[in-house]
Amino acid sequence: MQCPFCDEGDTRVVDSRLADDGAQVRRRRECTGCRERFTTYETAELSAPRIVKNDGTRVPFDERKLRAGMLRALEKRPVPSDAVEAAIGRLRRRLTRTGEREIASSAVGELVMEALRDLDRVAYVRFASVYRSFEGVSEFREEIDRLENEPPPEARRSQIPLIPDD
Repeated sequence: MQCPFCDEGDTRVVDSRLADDGAQVRRRRECTGCRERFTTYETAELSAPRIVKNDGTRVPFDERKLRAGMLRALEKRPVPSDAVEAAIGRLRRRLTRTGEREIASSAVGELVMEALRDLDRVAYVRFASVYRSFEGVSEFREEIDRLENEPPPEARRSQIPLIPDD
């Protein structure tokens, strides 16, 4: 790999480790010319399915839009950025693993709400209120009542799933 500092064509790997729940390999490299060190990430090149919007248009999956929507819902909430990035990685992998060439935007929205429910219930209600177009306080109340009747995210994570996610 070419050195980003001096354009030397020869670098050596100093350290390798798994990142992003095993979906990436993080490598520390050192230039044989200038001795500078830098980090590279290696990932499998998989294509996520195209998103079919409600109006029938098809657009490529855009992880930046997914991240922006989740971060907007999580704004000013006490959720570590590592947890958010891990959730985004899991969502991306779930979409890729479907094997489908196209997936409805509504299905992606439901997956995002599921991920937010596990991260932070306030963020979940924020996202759900926009996604499901809540029009009154009663719809907020119904969703909050539904949340209060569910086990907390920590308890759900410790349960063994009936059908594994893979």
